[in-house]
Amino acid sequence: MEIQIGLSDQSRSRIAEGLQTLLADTYATYLKTQNFHWNVMGPEFFSLHLLFEKQYEELAENIDELAERIRALGLYVEASFSVFKEKTAVKEESKVLSGREMVQELVKAHEIVIRSARNLAQIVESENDAATQDFLGKTMNMHEKQSWMLRSQV
Repeated sequence: MEIQIGLSDQSRSRIAEGLQTLLADTYATYLKTQNFHWNVMGPEFFSLHLLFEKQYEELAENIDELAERIRALGLYVEASFSVFKEKTAVKEESKVLSGREMVQELVKAHEIVIRSARNLAQIVESENDAATQDFLGKTMNMHEKQSWMLRSQV
């Protein structure tokens, strides 16, 4: 069926492309957080292990909502590792890090997502897409809260 929600095909495509990048950044942050959850060691092991778990669970929910927003706009979700790797600005970890370094790297990842969401929010506002604007506000709030909790560890 044709989608008639008050946004042109071009607007929906433009917004979905931004959401796709946000999805890639969020998924990379999720994967990094889960990796650190599994591999954290040291005196802060228990507290960081639990914090990382809580955060990757919240990220998983946000990932699902991101994908569903793309679908609600009528576009296909590109959800392969190769697409995510191509679109994300979040860097993979290739070495073992201390708990403190893990926290610092996760803060950097969340800040990438926040900046990506802020940039998209400007586009969404110009397209008059209140639903995506609302979603982006909630997304930024979650990432800012996670960043704050991580910063509080160091």
